[in-house]
Amino acid sequence: MDASSTVYLDPGSHDARHAGSAQVEAAVAAQPLYRAILVAADCSDHSNRGVTEAVALAGIARAKLTGIHVYAARLHDRRFRQMEGGLPQQYREEQALEAQREIHNELITRGLTLIADAYLDLAAHACRAASIPFTPQSLEGKNYRVLLGEVNSGRHDLLVIGAQGLGAVPGGALGTVCERVVRRAAIDTLVIKDPQRRLADGPIVVALDGSDQAYGGLLSALALAQAWSVGLQVVAAYDPDFHYVAFERISRVLSEEAGRTFRFADQERLHEEIIDAGLATIYRGHLSVAESIAAEHGVAIETALLDGKPHAAIERHLHEVRPALLVIGRLGIHADPELDIGGNAERLLRNVECAVLLSRRAHQPRTDTVAAVTTTWTPEAERRLERVPEFARKMARMAILRFARERGHTVITERIVDEATDALCPGHARSGAVRNAGHGPPGPHE
Repeated sequence: MDASSTVYLDPGSHDARHAGSAQVEAAVAAQPLYRAILVAADCSDHSNRGVTEAVALAGIARAKLTGIHVYAARLHDRRFRQMEGGLPQQYREEQALEAQREIHNELITRGLTLIADAYLDLAAHACRAASIPFTPQSLEGKNYRVLLGEVNSGRHDLLVIGAQGLGAVPGGALGTVCERVVRRAAIDTLVIKDPQRRLADGPIVVALDGSDQAYGGLLSALALAQAWSVGLQVVAAYDPDFHYVAFERISRVLSEEAGRTFRFADQERLHEEIIDAGLATIYRGHLSVAESIAAEHGVAIETALLDGKPHAAIERHLHEVRPALLVIGRLGIHADPELDIGGNAERLLRNVECAVLLSRRAHQPRTDTVAAVTTTWTPEAERRLERVPEFARKMARMAILRFARERGHTVITERIVDEATDALCPGHARSGAVRNAGHGPPGPHE
């Protein structure tokens, strides 16, 4: 992410005065937040809180804000025609019916536009007070489809939307418009779930699984934590019980002969001795990487390693911590790229009480940062690397680390070094490196 998208605080704003000069300088140095924010407005409690938060975010990042309301004039017109047969008899006479149609058409064509403009006027007033550029959009059509068209237009990098609209019911999790849009949005999406809760009150929790989108969410959370001077906790959850359940079920169906062929007893022992510890190590490594990234940005964070079904373990943890905001990657580390939303993200979005920021932006931590806590080299691999001329050794090490990381390896063996060399170096260059290893630079005629 380039430095031109740095987060800024307006020194004269309430947020800047509250944060103090040190926090302002930290926010300026942070990774980027957003430049163009889209907020869905319908005057519901969730939407009104969304407008407030969108204005606050725009003030932090010096972003421009667009407010959108979609009204369904044609739907109302169609519904009125369908209901004409149920009107009292005096309204079904031709002259009276035509008069009602004219009144209704006027109400729909002008009335819904006036209502939409009134909804957006509230956002416009808040933006004027905060000196934030604002653009209103009143559009007609099927609400979720038209809203989604604007969301994915390429003109915005954050959508703020209420979990429920004017049709909210007590205990409801997600409204249909919110759910349909969130699943298809190509940009970061902030879903407001508690109309009474200010995000700037904190704390913020980031759920990290090692995916690029989760790390992208971490950068956003770091910027917000700096700007708001609130606590930031990063959690990683892994499931140590799943493989036990799988092995137990497999043992029921495998015949004795199949068990011997599969070497089931050895596989189970390997699991108990290595895989459980390995899973914990992997997710502890994600937290260590997060600590390194946070340290680079001057942010103190807390970390917690959770065990259990990830969404359930995170949900229990959130119930204890009671954050104002959960940040999570829309897709997880094992996601099929064709998925619209990951399973853990979807369940948490439905079940948690706090606002949820679904991260679409991706970030890959530096290879050396990840390798420092997740990758080891066998002695044979180290000796193999020593055959590379010293002036190129550091570059070769980074290339091999990157090669191994892309293929999911956490232990680099001599074979991986050879595979990386074959894949990354032209045959003549690799042969030359081996031929000249230990003999100094090649002569002028080589």
